[in-house]
This record gives sequence, structure tokens and C-alpha cells, in this order.
Amino acid sequence: MKPVLVWFRQDLRLSDNPALDFAVKSGRPVICLFVLDDQSPGAWKWGGASRWWLHHSLAALDKALDGRLVLRRGDAAKIVRALVKEGGADTLVWNRCYEPFAVARDKSLKSDLSADGVTVQTFNAALLHEPWELKTGGGTPFRVFTPFWKAMRAMDVAKPLAAPRKLDLQKAKSEALKDWKLLPAKPDWAKGFDWTPGEKAAHAALYDFLDDVKEYGRARDLPDRDGTSRLSPHLHWGEISPRQIWQAVTTHGHSGGSETFLKELGWREFCTQLLFHNPTLPELPLDKRFEKFQWRKSAKDFEAWTKGKTGIPIVDAGMRQLWQTGWMHNRVRMIVASLLIKHLGIHWREGQAWFWDTLVDADLANNSANWQWVAGCGADAAPFFRIFNPVLQGEKFDPRGDYVRRFVPELKAVPDKFIHKPWTAPQPPAGYPAPIVDLAQGRERALAAFQALKR
Repeated sequence: MKPVLVWFRQDLRLSDNPALDFAVKSGRPVICLFVLDDQSPGAWKWGGASRWWLHHSLAALDKALDGRLVLRRGDAAKIVRALVKEGGADTLVWNRCYEPFAVARDKSLKSDLSADGVTVQTFNAALLHEPWELKTGGGTPFRVFTPFWKAMRAMDVAKPLAAPRKLDLQKAKSEALKDWKLLPAKPDWAKGFDWTPGEKAAHAALYDFLDDVKEYGRARDLPDRDGTSRLSPHLHWGEISPRQIWQAVTTHGHSGGSETFLKELGWREFCTQLLFHNPTLPELPLDKRFEKFQWRKSAKDFEAWTKGKTGIPIVDAGMRQLWQTGWMHNRVRMIVASLLIKHLGIHWREGQAWFWDTLVDADLANNSANWQWVAGCGADAAPFFRIFNPVLQGEKFDPRGDYVRRFVPELKAVPDKFIHKPWTAPQPPAGYPAPIVDLAQGRERALAAFQALKR
């Protein structure tokens, strides 16, 4: 029997994997392929932190597949076509991706192979609902989250599929994962990462979180606590599916916290829909007025921001957490983004690019939509004149300064009263910089730039 080729992408799991399920149920041998594609036109090359995660996730998947995961690097469309011929497959299956370059590549590949007599089947494994399934009453894609969420919440979610009980895997020539050099070497900036990639670890993280999901509504805003799910990188790489998470949370029991968490899954779906229907989202503002916005250019300020040396404790703690762990607390992400965009006046795309390289959960849809949301130029965006005061944010969500002291050790001895504004202390801490921007002046400059744009 001719084999079925399963092309793994951002679905690095065996359970609730519709493409793999289809291949196994065909009763034919299965070839499992993953392609590291940095060459497709328009492709967003994975950042350093994402590559670290990908290495370990592929290792876990290969182990689950008894060492028969085929690894190839290059132009994905060319490699897939070549392996179809090489393996003698007459059927190709994959789970859909929604990045603009992936949509264009996959559409062309499916058309070409279908014309050659190859059966191509594609499936939804990454979302609760396809981007084209939810529309406004006028038949257009949603641009405001609340009505999107109401429509989505009213829809049924399909039950997840079980993992195959048995796999008839066919071998094919594979590259060695270590030869891809996805891991950092000199220096090893990932040595502090406290993550375990892979499907097994993803489910362990989910069930650990279920114990605390009732408190999620409040706890998710407190960076000094482990109040978030930390499922985002597992979700991004498809080590666990949103259907599996939805089912686990809804069957665990309803609470205010669980509803808030489900709404976060809805926001993830909303971001993907935005990218699917607006393929220039990573490059251009949805609000076209902002194409003429006068952004500041300051390499010095941007470098201070990336290194966590702005002199503003909650911001510096967040940026250092990102560098040390490959992740940043969600509340703090909004604070650091607001400072960069509003107080420093630096283009949101520069922050987006930094997050793309340094986050283990860097996702094109979420990253683009969320940076535009903070900048006030996206869909359902916070207005530009909503400017977070990082001192007040720190005092509200990290009142004792535990989060700040964890990542900014220079401030360990600063009393709680001054921890978020150490420049006002009787003795400012030695070795910690003064703020690179006066917050009041930065706010006024941002508002003046916005008024100029409106005129």
C-alpha cells in the first residue's frame, strides 16, 4: 500500500491531531515529516527563543514516534513535493496554519499536487473555529472583540481526538536535529529557561493550572505569583490543542476564573482571525491614520529598554524576565510595550521584532495584534491616549515589589514605599540607573504627537 505523508508544522503532538488521525485510520503506512522552512517567500524566520523551544519539542515528538520523524530543512513546498515522490505517497495531509506566507504556500502546493493526482487533505488543529466561520451580522470579519467573543461563546466546540493506539511508520532519510543548530552555544543565553517542551509536559502544565483556575481572574494580573497558565508556548507549537484545553477547563467546573481564562482563548482566536483577514498586520497599522505617525528613533533608548536598564523598575523587571526565561508575564508585557510606544515614542514594530526573537511563545498573530492594540492602531485597540503609568501599575500589581526584586537585584534593599520609584528614595540605590525618560514629559510628548496626527 502506498503511504500517507503527514506534514507536521505547528501541531507537534499525537493526540487531537486530525491530520495524523486521518492518516492512521486509512490503514496505510505513515511517513511523518517536519520541515524547517526559512526560505518560503515572505516567511517569518523563527526567532532565537522559538528555535530553542522547537529543538526540544521536535526531540520529544521524535521520541513519541519511535525515532521515525523525518527532518528536512529548506523550501517546504519543494521538500514536500520531493518526499511525496521519494516515499511513493499518493496522499498528503497537514493541519492548517494561518500566517499569510503559509496560506499562500499551502494553497499553491495543494493545487500543484492535486493536478499531479496526489490526494491532499487539510484540517483544523490549531483553533476552536476557523477564521472564516465567525462573521458579523453584515457578513464581514469581526473588528471588535466583545461581539466576536459573544458569537464564539455560543458555538459548540468539537471534542478532541484520542491519540492513535498504533502507528505503522515508514522510514525515510532524515537530517539530524543537532545539525540544525537551533540551540544557542556561545553564549548559552537559554541556560536559565525553566521550561519543558513537548506534549507530555503541556498536559502536565494544563492539569497543574486547573488546580488554580478559579483564582485566574485576579491572579493573572499579579506578576509575583504563578497565576497564569504558562500554556502559551505549548499552544503555539501545537503540543496541546485549544480543544483539549477548552474541554479540560469546562469539565473541571465553572467559575469566574475559568470563564476569564476561556475568554483568553477567545482573544487568541480573535488575533488569528485578524491576521488571516488582514495579512499585512505585522507590518502596517489597521488604523491607516497611523501610517503617518511621527515615531522617534533612538537606538540608545531602545537598547536600554531591551536590556532592562530604563531606570523604571517594573519595566526593567519584565525585560530581564524575558531575557532570563524566554517569557514575560502578560500584565507586564502591556506595561513595557506602553512605555516603549508611548513614553519613548518608538515604533511598535521595533518592540514586536524584539518579542519575536526573545519569546518562546512568539506567535505572529498574537504578537502583531497585541502590539497594535497597545499602540492604539489595531482592531478593538486601547486608544492611543490610554497611557500606562508604570509606577502606578507596579504599585497596584506588585505592591510589595517581590517581582521587581526577583529580577532587579540592585533594588533588593529598597523599602517597599520606594520600590517602584527608587529615584525618590532618600538614598537612591547604587548601581541602578536614573529613569531614561521623565514619565510626565513622555506622556505629554505622546499626547502631542497624537493630536498632531488627528489634525
